[in-house]
Formats: sequence, C-alpha cells, structure tokens
Amino acid sequence: MSTFNQMFTKGEFYPPIEHKDRINRYKENKLLIEGKHGELFRKHNFNRNGKLYVSVNLAGIIAKKSADFLIGDGVQVSAGKEDNSREQVALDRIKDANDVDILFYESALANAYRGDSFFKVRYGQEYGGMYPPEFDNPRVIIETLDAGYVFPEVAKHNKNLITAYHVAIPIRIDDESKEIMESDWVLNIESHYAGKIIYNQFKLTVMVTEADGTPIDFKIGDPIGSPQEVFTGVPVPLVVHVPNFSLDDHWEGLDDLSELKPLFDELNNRLSQVASILDKHSDPALALPMGLLTEDEHGRPIFNVANSKVFEIDGNSKDIIPQYVTWNGQLQEAYSEIDRIIDMILITAEIPAVALGKGDSGTSGSSGLAIRFRLNSLLAKIKRKRKYYEKGLKRVFLIAQYLESVVGVADYEISTPKLTFTDGLDKDELQEANLTSIRTGGAVTMSQKTAIMKLDGLTEEQADAEIARIEEEQSAQAKKEATASPSIFNDLEEDEEEDEPEEEEEKEESEEEQE
Repeated sequence: MSTFNQMFTKGEFYPPIEHKDRINRYKENKLLIEGKHGELFRKHNFNRNGKLYVSVNLAGIIAKKSADFLIGDGVQVSAGKEDNSREQVALDRIKDANDVDILFYESALANAYRGDSFFKVRYGQEYGGMYPPEFDNPRVIIETLDAGYVFPEVAKHNKNLITAYHVAIPIRIDDESKEIMESDWVLNIESHYAGKIIYNQFKLTVMVTEADGTPIDFKIGDPIGSPQEVFTGVPVPLVVHVPNFSLDDHWEGLDDLSELKPLFDELNNRLSQVASILDKHSDPALALPMGLLTEDEHGRPIFNVANSKVFEIDGNSKDIIPQYVTWNGQLQEAYSEIDRIIDMILITAEIPAVALGKGDSGTSGSSGLAIRFRLNSLLAKIKRKRKYYEKGLKRVFLIAQYLESVVGVADYEISTPKLTFTDGLDKDELQEANLTSIRTGGAVTMSQKTAIMKLDGLTEEQADAEIARIEEEQSAQAKKEATASPSIFNDLEEDEEEDEPEEEEEKEESEEEQE
C-alpha cells in the first residue's frame, strides 16, 4: 500500500490535512465567481461600513471570459484520416455522445477559479441502470470530477508526476442504512491505478461543522467490507488531470483569482464607502437663519435634526442663506481610485479592457488584425491554457478508444487524435477575402453552393434549391429582355446588310492578288 493511500485508514482525518488549503481555496474562489463577495470577505475582515456592502463580480467575468475564448466555436477532433474512415467516425461518435464542447467549457470555467480540473472515462450506462438499456445504452462516458474530492498520488522522485488518483466522496446515508452501518456518513474511495481500480468504503464521524451544520472535517472509522479490485485493461489510470497552468515542482494547478483577492476586497470597500456617503447625504439637513423656527414657552427654537432635518444658525440673517448641509466626501478621488483598481485587476488578470467593452473598445475603422493586437495579452493567456487542455483531451480520447477495444465494440485502429481549437474571435471576412485574392492571383477559391451555405447557414439541399431558383430567375429575365424590343432584329438586319459589301470587297481584293 502506498504512503498516500495510508491517509485513508482508520483514525485519520478527512480531508487529509495536507489538502485542506487546496480545498479551502476551491471553496473561497467559488464564492467569488458566484458573486458572494460579502459572504467571503466578512469572515476575514472587519466590516467598516456596517451592514452596507457593495460588490462587483469581476471575478465571474474573468473566469467566463477565459472559458469563452478558450472553447471558442468548439474543438475539432481528427484521426488524421478520411472523414468517412472508421477511426474518424468513432471519434465523432464519442465526441457527440458526450457533448464534449459543453463538457470542455464547464471544465474551463471551473479551472479558472480552482486551478485543477479532472476528467474521468468509464464504460457503462450514464444513469447507472436507472433506465433500461434501450433508453440508456452502455457506451463510453466522459465526465468531469469535483476537484475537491480528488487526491492524486505522485511519484517519489517527481512531485509533478501523478501515478494514481484517489476519488474520495463522503456520502450521508439514509435512516434504514444507519441502523446497519451505525454511522451517519460513509466514505467511498475509488482508487485509479494503471490497469485497475480499487474500491474501498469506511465509516465517518463528523468532527467540525459550519454554522449551518454542514460538515467540514471528518474522522475515518472502521472499514466496511473488504476492498474490491477491478481490472480495466487500460494501461493508464482512467482519470486525467488538466491544470489551469502549473509550475514544475508540484502537481497542483494555479487559478486566475487567488492573486486578485486583495484587489477585489479593496474595490468592494471603495464602492461601499461611496454608497455610504451617497446614502448619508441623500436626505440632508437644512440650515436656516435664526428666528425662522417656532419657539417653546422658554423662547427656544423647536426642531429635531434627526426628524425635521432642519436647524438654525446664529449670525446675521442677511449673510446666512438657507442651504442644505452636504459633504462630497472627496467622491471624485474615490471614483478615480475605483478606476485605478479596476485597471490593476484587468492588467493582473491579463484581460484588456477592449475584451470587456471598456475603454477603447470601438471597432469602427479597425481591422481584424488591429483588434487582435489589442487582445494580445488575453490571447497569450488562452494559448497557455490550451496547451494543457490539448494534452489532457488527447489522453481522454485515447483512453476512450482503449475502453471500447477492451469491451469489444471497437472496429477501428486506436490512434492518438489531433485537436484543432479556435481562439473565439470573430473573423474579419473582408480582410481574409482580400488576402486570399492576393495570394491566389484572383483565382476562384469557393463554389457558389459553398458560399450560399456559409453566408446563409443553409444545408446542401437548401443551397441546391436556392441555386435552382436563381438559375430559373436568370433564365426568365434573359427571355424577357430578348422579347422586350423587336427593334433588336431590325438592327441585326442592318448590320448584316452593312457587312455584305465589305465581304464583296474582300473577295475582289483576294482575286486581284491571285492574278
């Protein structure tokens, strides 16, 4: 038994102590992208504004923008052979059956705030037998795992090399099973090794909970039954790790939000301070000269600033003008500070303002190349993420092919697929058309049918029908023009008469030359 796996034994804590910081980071960053900034920062900071807390969810925008540009129009999976080859048909079937583009987007979105994403490949029914096979056919299933439940095992000589994956999920059992288990919670452990999976189950005791009763820490109790070992026939684990981006001394990925937390907190504080100032002066008190308010029996003016919002100022009534008592609280400086903080957040997150429609975001008169240069920092960030996903998705599709081969449903040759990504930017079609025309010397590079299908979004049959209608209209127009003016034939006769003398002159000249 490996050293790592000994953590899941009786008397140990779950989650393992060395993974607590990673899991807490996942939870805190998830609150950020959900816009629950007050819930997160109030745990650590004194609230200087009382109950008032204003936040802007830039964290969610940063995560979504990265995922949008990373997935673009989807990923193309190619076997490197003909479109109708068995290998390509199999890859297309696996991709479509698992909605890989949606799965890819959800993984990229979670990866932006977690820093780690895990794919699991298995063969079976998606709903685990809840539906009959005719409604839920057994097939290769690609799914994502919650990174907070995955505990990788690394090689002793390389902390960046993962050799096994342990998926440990605490489950609350029902009342009927509780009498048998004598416990409220059980821990299901699924350990993925090369060629096999080992299943374990332990009793759990809750040690620490949140204020709402949600368990945080458990203590592992007695094992339930004996470990079950299943051989997969695949020479690698069925779980694949895709980091957001990482360093070379540890397997954990780095997310996009942790380094921005202080800036998020300061931005929210500035917004809250401005809101507090505006609220305080939304109903200001009124200052009046002496003698305008009514007096009591002792000659004192009757007013209550809290209720009436009016009080008198002693002095020369001619010099005192009734006015509201307000204070701008240096709002202009506060707004300038907010702009500077937002700029620092976007610079650190490698997202130019043009990508968010902020600042110089207009595209009038700008070519596609100019817009691409403005987005250079974001595109570089996306390329960095794409390298990790390309490596991980290749492994996922390779495992899927191995599983089909083991089950016996593969009628093709297993091969490493080639992936093609898009950058998510709209194409400048006019610029591309001009460039194509220059490079091909003005040669035709697209058929009429392809152009109609691409521009109008039609199928091949619809494009054929459209071309037939165009030809019919052109033919009708030509007939109409031919029969519209009879004078055309008169002009033709005159032309023929004019041509006849010229032909006779040419014959006479040729005869003289022969003589």
